[in-house]
Parts: sequence; C-alpha cells; structure tokens
Amino acid sequence: MPRETFQQQLRMLQENLMAMGLQVDAAIGRAIDALANRDAILARDIIANDVAVNQAQREIEEQCLILIATQQPLASDLRIIMSIAGIASELERMADHAEGIAKITLRLADEPLLKPLIDIPRMAEIARLMLREQLTAFVNRDASVARRLSEQDDEVDRLYDQVFRELLVFMMNDPRTITRATYLLWVAHNLERIADRTTNIGERVVFLTTGQVEELNVKRAQPG
Repeated sequence: MPRETFQQQLRMLQENLMAMGLQVDAAIGRAIDALANRDAILARDIIANDVAVNQAQREIEEQCLILIATQQPLASDLRIIMSIAGIASELERMADHAEGIAKITLRLADEPLLKPLIDIPRMAEIARLMLREQLTAFVNRDASVARRLSEQDDEVDRLYDQVFRELLVFMMNDPRTITRATYLLWVAHNLERIADRTTNIGERVVFLTTGQVEELNVKRAQPG
C-alpha cells in the first residue's frame, strides 16, 4: 500500500472514530431524556441501538489490526492506530453506561421520580462536553487541552458525592424510597464512570502526542 493510501486509511479510521463518538454522545443525552420523562419507548430504542455502537467498535478495531499487520507502520503511525483503538474501546464502554441508564429508566417508568433531576443532568452535561472536547483534542493532537479537560472530572465527582449524600438521606428518612433512590444512585454512578472514561481518552491523546503514558487525574489514580 503506497504511503498516500496508508494515510488515507488513517484519515478514514479517524473519521469513523468521530462518527462513533457522535453516536455515544447522543446516546448519553437521550438516556437522560428518557429518564427525566420516564420514556420507556426511548429507553428501549437506546438499548436496541447499542448494537450499532458495538459494531462500530469492532469494525474500527479490525481496521486497526489490518493496518498493523500489513503496513509495518512507523512508530508515530502506530501510536495513532493504537490511540484510535483505545478510544474506540472507551466509547463502547460509555455506550454501555448509557444503555445501563436506559435499563434503569425501564424499571422506573411507572414510578414518580424521587426528587427533581438537577445534579444528574448536570453530571451528564459536563461528561458530554468533556467527551466532545477530548475528541476535538484528539483531532487537533492537543495534549494541553486533554490535560485541562481532565480537571473537569473532579466536578463530576463532586456532583456524584452530592447526589449520593442526598439519596442516602432519603433512604434513612423513609425506607420505602430505598429502591428508587438506589436506581438514581446507579444512574449517577454510570455518569461518573462516563466522565472517568473521557479522562482515559485524554490520556490517549497525551500518549499520541508525546509518546508518554501519563495519569491525568492523579487523585483518582491514587489508591484508596
């Protein structure tokens, strides 16, 4: 394969990754909409569409393997290919978290929400913004932006802790709320994990641009 064709294949891989990112971003937003409106139809659609995200991830991974196996890429090209494969894996797991929120929505569809959704949509908003901007940092090969964005994960963690404390008070004051509170806690946990995975994408961007493996969220990386 001529060098020009190889570079074209890399560009196509990146475009496919960006398209997958748009799918995942939309899935997260739709999952929160389904929860807020207890929309079982939308929740089922999100669950069904997860198959398309899984397929996109498999196709990207296969394309990466073919390029590695057939082209003997340079070190810089290999970093790009490995970063694309790693980011695709993170996106697939984010879609799983969105699917998890949709499944929780089905369990809550016939129940009134325990409390107005304020912090949970905010968590989703921050996580989605982090995702979009980390993908842009990947396209621009901008490690400084990737590092800066990882700091927003602390805000998502703060909101998660706040949601946890509020729901714990509900459960302590009225045991009848335990089931609904637990479901909302699972939603918040899924969003917290999505934000963590955007930070993982940032680490891939840093690796791509510097060749160094770097932990971007030191507090999260430390034991305990």
